[in-house]
Amino acid sequence: MANSRASAHLLDVTRTVSRAHWQPTGIDRIERAYIARLIYDPAPLFGLVRTKLGYLLLDDSGCQSLLEHCETQIWQDADLLSRLLRRSDADRARTETGLRRIALDRATPARLTAMLKRHLPRGTAYLNTGQTQFNDRIVHALKACEDVRISVYLHDTIPLDFPEVQTNASRLRFKQFFGRTDRHADLVLCNSEHTRSRVLYHADHLKDDQVHVVMPGVPDIKLGTAPNGPWSGEAYVMAIGTIEPRKNIGFLLDLWDTFSGPDDPHLVICGRRGWMSEDVFARLDRHPPNVHELSGLPDSAMWALLKDSCGLLFPSKAEGFGYPAIEAIRLQVPVICTPLPVFREVLGNSAIYADESDRYLWRSKVEQLTQVRRGQSGEQYSVGSCLVPTWQEHFNLLFTLL
Repeated sequence: MANSRASAHLLDVTRTVSRAHWQPTGIDRIERAYIARLIYDPAPLFGLVRTKLGYLLLDDSGCQSLLEHCETQIWQDADLLSRLLRRSDADRARTETGLRRIALDRATPARLTAMLKRHLPRGTAYLNTGQTQFNDRIVHALKACEDVRISVYLHDTIPLDFPEVQTNASRLRFKQFFGRTDRHADLVLCNSEHTRSRVLYHADHLKDDQVHVVMPGVPDIKLGTAPNGPWSGEAYVMAIGTIEPRKNIGFLLDLWDTFSGPDDPHLVICGRRGWMSEDVFARLDRHPPNVHELSGLPDSAMWALLKDSCGLLFPSKAEGFGYPAIEAIRLQVPVICTPLPVFREVLGNSAIYADESDRYLWRSKVEQLTQVRRGQSGEQYSVGSCLVPTWQEHFNLLFTLL
């Protein structure tokens, strides 16, 4: 097992804190994997948390407690301060209450630099994996510390490449984040060659040798109990992910409008409702035949449901990495997806590619997959494998770069 060459690690864990009570997205999984691995590295780990009042600094044990809270919600009460500051987010109020009690140190924004100087040894590696809170104040504080190396993980450049599928606020937020990364990062990590090429395309200051592909790992998939529903015992396919424009769920609803028979396949959409998709939400609220919407499933239950399905449908307009497709292939579940460059790179020949414009091909492939499940005549699909590293392989490579 390789270890980091840095004298210490400072990991921004604000995203994990803000989403401790949610089912993790792909980026959430990556940040949590970093916490879990860096806790056990010989170099000490510090976790930086932005709160309403300023900043908290966690040590290794504090970061471990944060991970435990993400899994089992160990902090169940919120103090008066958290209740006042987080009136609309009781879960985050409880999380921040627990963290304040165990924090190594805390500081107002004006005292951030002093706090970091008190604790960070020379040669610390700063890591931002959550694409959040990399602001001018953070940059100034890091550069005031001795020999700190700034590393940022960029998961995609979708807000720059496809602004039409993002809100105005998210576009502006990412543009500012990317600009600071371009100007101040010593090292940029990317999840694919496709993302790396887009980062270099948009960057004005980053050099080629500063931007590296360090593909994320895939965790062990632990199957739980699949939820029961109208799809149980029937042929069904799944779509997984937040319901938002780039996931193209409206395309699948259009496709299911072409199915009209009682024996047609079921579509199970697994993911919370996101943004800019009011028309899709309205259609889902009308409960189309054989279409089912599930939200808030634990990963183990979602994976069990996926394992029992006929296939995963992934008609995305843009993706950073596509964890659900990789997890499906790990479970030997067929994947039908759009021919995005990142899918071609990561999934290779393991997926069935179909352009969004070819609705007939999508329908025929869905029918073939469900016929196989029913034992009817149909093309048999052999699901291959994709070249995605383990998390240990990921960190072995990362530690050669820090």
